[in-house]
Amino acid sequence: MARRAEYYHDPLAPKVNSMRPTAFASVRDGSGRLLLVRRGDTLNWEMPGGKIDFGESAPQACEREVLEESGVRVRVVGLAGVYTDPGHVMEYVDGEVRQQFALCFHAEPVAGEPRPDHDETVDAGWFTVAEIADLDIHPSVRLRIDHAIGRPGTVDFV
Repeated sequence: MARRAEYYHDPLAPKVNSMRPTAFASVRDGSGRLLLVRRGDTLNWEMPGGKIDFGESAPQACEREVLEESGVRVRVVGLAGVYTDPGHVMEYVDGEVRQQFALCFHAEPVAGEPRPDHDETVDAGWFTVAEIADLDIHPSVRLRIDHAIGRPGTVDFV
């Protein structure tokens, strides 16, 4: 198994033993393009983000993770969605089997140009809605992207 195996509404998914909150960002530039990063383990594209550490708020974690993974400094400006689908499960090599618990925020770019961190991400860039349609994106992430760019100003709960 790679760093993790991801299951999405798969009846063969292992039983969950963990839930950890994460924060991701829908970041749009002045032209309306969306910031995406390419994961090093799956090579899928996704919105930048990651786990919320002890001692930080969800928006702080979101801003930190976006900077770490993409090189772009952002400011969180709103909540786009809350994703706690029990059918979305990730199994890690250490035996942890985690149900996804993701907060997705709207954020504005403040400084920096997209670049990968070469640890978790191998690429980063700005993409138009048309370009996003052709990228390798996990179905759960595509749902978040669709919600964030298709219904701005609303909050989705899944």
